[in-house]
Amino acid sequence: MHRGKASVLHKECGTSEQSAHGATHHCADNSQRQHNNIQRGGVEEMFRLSDPRSSALVIMGLLSFSHIKAAVLKPEGALDSGATVLNHSMSLVQRLENLFLSGNSSDVTLRVQTINTDEVKVLQSHSLVLSLQSDVFEELLLSRNSTTLVLREAADCAAVFDKFLRYFYCGDIGVRLDQAIPLHKLASKYHVGALQQGMTQYMTQHLSSDSPSGHVVSWYNYALQIGDAALRDSCLQYLSWNLSSVLQSAEWGSISEDLLLSLLQRSDLILQSELELYEAVEAWINHNQPIGAIIESALRAIRYGMIPPQQLFHLQKQSPLLVKYYEAIRDLLYLAFQFHSASPIQLAKYFDVNCSIFTPRNYLSPTWGSSWVINNPTRDDRSFSFQTQLGPSGHDSNKRVTWNALFSPRWLPLSARSTYTELGAMQPTRTDGGRPRVIVTPATSSPDFAGVGFQKTVIVMAKQQGKVVVRHVYNFHQSTEESGDFLVDADLQRRASEYLIDSSLYLHVVIKPVYHTLLVSRK
Repeated sequence: MHRGKASVLHKECGTSEQSAHGATHHCADNSQRQHNNIQRGGVEEMFRLSDPRSSALVIMGLLSFSHIKAAVLKPEGALDSGATVLNHSMSLVQRLENLFLSGNSSDVTLRVQTINTDEVKVLQSHSLVLSLQSDVFEELLLSRNSTTLVLREAADCAAVFDKFLRYFYCGDIGVRLDQAIPLHKLASKYHVGALQQGMTQYMTQHLSSDSPSGHVVSWYNYALQIGDAALRDSCLQYLSWNLSSVLQSAEWGSISEDLLLSLLQRSDLILQSELELYEAVEAWINHNQPIGAIIESALRAIRYGMIPPQQLFHLQKQSPLLVKYYEAIRDLLYLAFQFHSASPIQLAKYFDVNCSIFTPRNYLSPTWGSSWVINNPTRDDRSFSFQTQLGPSGHDSNKRVTWNALFSPRWLPLSARSTYTELGAMQPTRTDGGRPRVIVTPATSSPDFAGVGFQKTVIVMAKQQGKVVVRHVYNFHQSTEESGDFLVDADLQRRASEYLIDSSLYLHVVIKPVYHTLLVSRK
């Protein structure tokens, strides 16, 4: 059974046998070429994996295969309690890297052929190192008939294969954004688990990095292709939470039809307004020219009830796309104009006001909330007030609600807090053992609130790779205590905390009106 697996891997990896003479012919100056390959590539970030297996396994293997007889080595934990450990491991890793660069004492030649081209990269290696790091290589080496292995790789993987091989010897690797996918492919193909996990971690942590044409969409598509749910969800969350900046980037035009429709179904999108989303969808359609069915699906996913009636009238007459596909969305436009002309309570007698067309997303415009910068957030309690429109309906466009927001760095559990007054004034109680909390309540009550509930969303910003992005999103009705994990991992005492920007906590509070279903028979 074990040998059968080796045969399959032998075939899949494109391994073939070459004569020893041929291997010598192609590798005459391999040492210099491997050194040049390592030095190429411009600026890159050194991504050091915390798993020490790479170099440690090589060191153990070299020791165990040594022909010099020596005393049995004791594990580190078995040393005498009074012993002093001399650690020269970095020096040994440096020697292993030099061994890789020089190719000295190599017993296997890797011919990396780029698929559908004549390009060949020849690398000298050591079967012991390859076997210790990869069970795939171990199987290939057991089934070979010569000192040469031929590996057929796609162009992007062949370009980074020397970098991939160097990791076998050194345990660290320099990664650029455009190299993440091919390195992950190689790590997956050859079963180098630590590097595979490390590349997934790298991609998850570098979603916000700047690149000329963007990279999050390509990483999402790759994660979808290989079935990596964690990476896929991380990419989708980043796109959803930072949609305004994505809409303005070159990456927006490259998203697939399926990804576009998936994003349009989400209520957690963070952007300036629904009009911004419509204009971006219109630009995407003009750029990609999809079939009519995709265009209609995309247009029907726009929440026209969230666009003010004046802007909706303008779109209906001035947007060539809307004019062309008017019949496909006429029922939605009709419903949106009815929503804007009547009170939600009256509309609820005839229509379901809880459908998506009447459900707000996380809009950053002043109509829906306010930004809030808290300097030195651990110092004491802070409060501020802001106003929002009562609801998205045009019927409520002149009605405002004043909100009081309180941030406390140390807040008692709900059961130990003082109650609110009838007017919603907040009476904070401080404790050194509490955790950060935000509470948002209306300054006054009003009959206009009948039939309307308010979901509050606190968006926490952070700076990653020099760019301000959304770090977390918390939804609640009155207090972030409801979420249970508000800033639970944030060390706000530390000035260099990843949750702080220039020693300040950057929040944005969004108020989303949600209409209650009325228990009346619809006519």
